[in-house]
Amino acid sequence: MNAPGSAHPDAFRDKHVLITGGLGFIGSNLARQLVDLGARLTLVDSLVPEYGGNLANVREFQDRVTVNIADVRDPHGMRYLVQNQDFLFSLAGQTSHLDSMNDPFTDMEINCRAQLSILEACRLHNPVVSIVFASTRQIYGAPKYLPVNENHPLHPVDVNGINKMAGEAYHILYHQVYGIRTCALRLTNTYGPRMRVKDARQTFLGVWIKQVLLNEPFEVWGGEQKRDLTYVDDAVDALMRAAVDDRAAGRVFNLGGDRAVCLRALAELLVAANGGAGRFDVCAFPDERRRIDVGDYYADDRLIRDTLGWRPGVPIEIGLRRTLDFYRAHLDSYL
Repeated sequence: MNAPGSAHPDAFRDKHVLITGGLGFIGSNLARQLVDLGARLTLVDSLVPEYGGNLANVREFQDRVTVNIADVRDPHGMRYLVQNQDFLFSLAGQTSHLDSMNDPFTDMEINCRAQLSILEACRLHNPVVSIVFASTRQIYGAPKYLPVNENHPLHPVDVNGINKMAGEAYHILYHQVYGIRTCALRLTNTYGPRMRVKDARQTFLGVWIKQVLLNEPFEVWGGEQKRDLTYVDDAVDALMRAAVDDRAAGRVFNLGGDRAVCLRALAELLVAANGGAGRFDVCAFPDERRRIDVGDYYADDRLIRDTLGWRPGVPIEIGLRRTLDFYRAHLDSYL
């Protein structure tokens, strides 16, 4: 795999880059790569405890970025922040599917209304900015066929998916109508260093990792559902390619992983990556989770491979080992 940014090594040098959700999991990993490429970064994050932002994520390079504690729901703040930016990575979001069902209006404000507000700010104050929006495979709902390509019908099974679908649609519309250079990446299960591990608001795998490292048993719900996973460095590579390649403008792309695995097999791979230490129980789905589960999902990501030259390069086994190594050293900052 090419290292993140290697397809366009000078594209970000001395460029002004705004990352919403910049103290979160994917945002901070993206920031780490962009700083090394010479970008001038502004990281926007609300640091609302439930949403994953963590100052520890940028501790090693905090003196090389500007951090702005702000909420994407504040239109006045975003009107100021988008000005004079060359690139905008729109990564801020409410990621918990269960939270979206329990508090649908907050999810709508963050994942839908705030996205429209950001686009309006760009239309009025910086129409030449290049935007990449972090969408999600959740908008497909329960797959009608596998692997899922970008032409698959969109039938979300929860409020989070509906609002992310609307946020994505706004971005593509603003390209079509106003010529703003936007695109969307439909992320699958992204994992790696700096992910939220103290609860399942971001991903089930984070909780598994925490419990393995604390020598606690973890639960695998169902166990036979197949998933693909994208290591965070691969996701960062895709984001940067999409930002600088004109062939991405106005389009949506799936991301995938090196292969699909069932959750039981993934649990076994995690234990193996931890040197064989770890225990898990296969359990029935809790009722509130079963209602919004999509069953098997794995992506057909040939479009982004063929268009932008991206491909996942970190196998699951290696990604899990790297992630465990990171949290062995830094777990206290994420609990």
